[in-house]
Amino acid sequence: MINDKRKALGRGLDSLLPSRPPAMPVAMPAQQVTASPQEIAIDKIDPNPYQTRRHINEIALEELTESIRASGVVQPVVLRPVANGRFQLVAGERRWHASKRAGKVSIPAVVRQISNEQAMEITIIENLQREDLNPMEQARAFERLSREFGMTQEQIATRTGKDRASIANFIRLLKLPEQVQNALETGTLSFGHGKVLLALAGFPEHMERAAREIIEKQLSVRQTEELIGKLLNPQAAEQKPEKLVRQVDPNVRDAQRSLESSLGVKVEIQDRKGKGKIILKYGSLEDFDRIVEALAAK
Repeated sequence: MINDKRKALGRGLDSLLPSRPPAMPVAMPAQQVTASPQEIAIDKIDPNPYQTRRHINEIALEELTESIRASGVVQPVVLRPVANGRFQLVAGERRWHASKRAGKVSIPAVVRQISNEQAMEITIIENLQREDLNPMEQARAFERLSREFGMTQEQIATRTGKDRASIANFIRLLKLPEQVQNALETGTLSFGHGKVLLALAGFPEHMERAAREIIEKQLSVRQTEELIGKLLNPQAAEQKPEKLVRQVDPNVRDAQRSLESSLGVKVEIQDRKGKGKIILKYGSLEDFDRIVEALAAK
C-alpha cells in the first residue's frame, strides 16, 4: 500500500506525508501539529536544507509577490517543527519568499511531523511536478537521495514517477566537467546534449572542446552525436561519412537511437540484409555494469 502511494507523481504531495514516521520527532503542543492550516510567523520559519533548486525565476517570483500582496497566500506551505519553537520549510519555498517580499508577518501553513528523508523526497517531487529543476539540479537531487538515504535507483524511480534509466542518466551527468555542468544548469546545453557528451567520459579536454563547439555552432542533439562519433573514430569520419550515412536503413538508425537513449551509451548497429551485430561502447566499468543490468532486466 505504501509503494502504491508513491508510484504516481501526479497523486500529489499529500500521499507522501503520512507514509513514514519522522526520524527524530520534536515534542510540540498537540494543537500545533495538525492537518488544518494555521498562521505561522514568517520570522519563525527556517529555509529547507534539502531544497534542490538553486535558481528562482525572478520575474515569476515578483508576479507571485504582487498576487500575494493583493490576495494573500491561497495554498498553505508545509512546515515541520524543529527545536526552540521554530519551524523548517518543507514545501512552498516560492510562496515563503514572495510573502516576505510582500511584507507579510505570517503565512498559512500545515505543520506535520516529517522525517529528513520525507522532507527531501517531498521537496524533489514538488519541484518535479512544476518542472522547476534543471538537469543538474535533478542530478544532484537524485544522487543525494542515493548517498544520504541509501535509496536505489529503482526506489528513486518509483517514488518520483520517473523510469530507472532516466534516473541513471541524470546521475551520470555529475561526471561531466564543471564547465559543461554549468552550461546544462543555465540551459545553454540540453539534457540530450549532456547524455551524448558522456560518450567522451575519460576525455574531459575533448568533452569541453566539443561542448564549446556545440554552443558556438548551436548544434542539435543529432549533430552532436555525429560530432562525438568523429571524435571517437576519426578514421571512419575520413571515409566519406555522407555515403555511409545514406546506406544506413532508417529503421536501423531509429533502433540505434532508441538504444542509445535507453542505455545512455554509444550504440552501433551493423546490419546486412537482416543479419549483423549490435556494438555497445562503454567508457567505464560503471557503464558496463549498468548495461549488463539493463539487458538482464529485459
